[in-house]
Amino acid sequence: MIARALAIPANNRTGSIEDVEHVVILMQENRSFDHYFGAMPGVRGFGDRFTIPLPGGRSVWQQSNGNRVVMPWHLDAGRGNAQRADGTPHTWNDAQDAWDNGRMSQWPLHKRDHSMGYYKRAELPVHYALADAFTVCDAYHCSLIGGTNPDRLFLWSGSNGPSASGVAAVVNEWDSPGTPAEGYAWTTYPERLEQAGISWKVYHNPADNFTDNPLVGFKQYRAAFARYLARTPGATALTPYDESMEAFSPLLKGVANTMPDAAALDTFKADILAGRLAQVSWLVAPEAYCEHPDPSSPVQGGWYMQEVLNALTARPEVWSRTVLIVNFDENDGFFDHVPPPAPPSLAADGGSAGLSTCDVGVERYTHAAPPGSREQPALDGRVYGMGPRVPMLVISPWSRGGWVNSQVFDHTSVIRFLERRFGVIEPNISAWRRAVAGDLTSAFDFANPNAAPLPVLPALARIDAEAVRAQQEQLAQVALPAEDAQVPPEQAPGVRPSRTLPYALDVDGRADPSGDAFTIEFANAGTAGAVLHVYDRLHLDRIPRRYTVEAGKRLADTWDTGADAGLYDLWLLGPNGFHRHFSGSARTAPGADPAPPQVRVRRDPAALALIFSLTNGGNKPCTFVGGHLAYQRHAAQSIAVAGGQTVEWQARLPREHGWYDIPIAVEGAAGCAWRYAGRLESGRDDISDPALGQQTVR
Repeated sequence: MIARALAIPANNRTGSIEDVEHVVILMQENRSFDHYFGAMPGVRGFGDRFTIPLPGGRSVWQQSNGNRVVMPWHLDAGRGNAQRADGTPHTWNDAQDAWDNGRMSQWPLHKRDHSMGYYKRAELPVHYALADAFTVCDAYHCSLIGGTNPDRLFLWSGSNGPSASGVAAVVNEWDSPGTPAEGYAWTTYPERLEQAGISWKVYHNPADNFTDNPLVGFKQYRAAFARYLARTPGATALTPYDESMEAFSPLLKGVANTMPDAAALDTFKADILAGRLAQVSWLVAPEAYCEHPDPSSPVQGGWYMQEVLNALTARPEVWSRTVLIVNFDENDGFFDHVPPPAPPSLAADGGSAGLSTCDVGVERYTHAAPPGSREQPALDGRVYGMGPRVPMLVISPWSRGGWVNSQVFDHTSVIRFLERRFGVIEPNISAWRRAVAGDLTSAFDFANPNAAPLPVLPALARIDAEAVRAQQEQLAQVALPAEDAQVPPEQAPGVRPSRTLPYALDVDGRADPSGDAFTIEFANAGTAGAVLHVYDRLHLDRIPRRYTVEAGKRLADTWDTGADAGLYDLWLLGPNGFHRHFSGSARTAPGADPAPPQVRVRRDPAALALIFSLTNGGNKPCTFVGGHLAYQRHAAQSIAVAGGQTVEWQARLPREHGWYDIPIAVEGAAGCAWRYAGRLESGRDDISDPALGQQTVR
């Protein structure tokens, strides 16, 4: 199945996105990225060296359940019922509590111990094989810190309620399918496609797994189906979909039944064989194959993906023009270690814990719920999202090769890809999401898709998903290891080819002895916005500050160091392993130079080098020491700088493929230190972070 898909060359008529004629979207259920792919080589998984700092010196992998530390543990199908692991809480309040405004230190307390469980290749053979053959996105986040319905609303409408037009917002599920007089009322993306003359269809049986199709919750779709039933003799809620329904109302392509005479998947296959595949299709898997814990399992979802790919490749001329997107609506309660990009949270005093160059008002929970939603919690200004990372596979002839793409995406990115291809704009997507989330185009090579060598993959035996499920159900759940028997999770070594990214971030810090302060300056010279998280390691109880810096813009913020005797310890995290660490004292010791040493850095992408400006603002000479903590084995270098002078020190990175981890300190200035890590983008595709698998580039 995968080999057949790899062997079919891409349509390369124009060498652009215009060569895509069909987009098929399969959104599965309730899995986090670490839960599925944290052990996979070449992605930002368990080998990540730059993670959220936790109180007491704990690592992000040492989460508390209120009584003990629970670390990620392998849901080993050889030791128990891993495929049928129980679900976890995953509604607005418990999700927000687990995220804790970005502190994320007590995940299992709010999500249960087994939320820390994860799989390896043995439990996910199809998912791993698809990632090895095509492209996996390791910075794809769900859109909302919550559950299924509000996250799926982002996929189908660009928002959980476009508040700018006075519409309420959704943070929890709906109560029931509802009546035609109830439900959401804003415009969905399928309606916009219809108005623009772009063909679309949803393959779904609303009698099975109706909550996975949020269109069922919209008044206009409900009303269309109710009118059809009222005016069509003999029609019932189970009447199979046919083209007469579409003639009655195009909205019935979104909610009318495709069962019981033929499964939705069979209808999808028939449309492909008959040459009727729409330009945009959404697949909603039956409950048993949607991968939701309890009713479904990973192996059943893998079988369903195989069937979808088999259907598309049955006609090579169709597959050569098709993009298949497989993503997951939300993480259930399963843990993921990467802090979700989000607007600044509200601080205890009601102010903003961070800054943004674009308006974030519509991203705060200040909007009432529409009819049909379950009881919503009090409006408190918490941010909607993004939520944790979820698995995302880009499967197409233009994304072959086992790539990883590390640009930040969320569910609105799928709509933005459709915008790029078909020109149909979705105004419900907020300015903040457009600034921070990409449009997926960086995951493809449209110019030369057939030039690169294809990956050589081991044969993948066809899986009897039902037999595996039945065998697993005979076993007890995989037991949580005793606290003293826990071991850190391991990520398989290895690198993957990695797409170039649109990030060009500059972050510098400077101490101000006269003001007992430390200031960080943020600048974005790239073509995509970014969210940067700053954790104050002297006060990990405080909400971390977050900074949204749009492309081409700047920000600055200051920390008062007076209450800490001038000390500061600021830990910054950004996209694709971007990291800065500033620690030291803003005060000068008696008899010392009045001005502390300073470091600034600038990028030289053409030479693939970082240039550090080392400034001695005092009147006595000092010596900076720069080195490498990964990727290189060079000895540390000492750079003498006379009083009142600046010296440039260059770190060239071509052998390191642009990856760097560079500490700088000053001899005799205890605690005065800077650390810079990440990847310097050259504008060319390269490799993933070699240090994720503890490898040294030679």
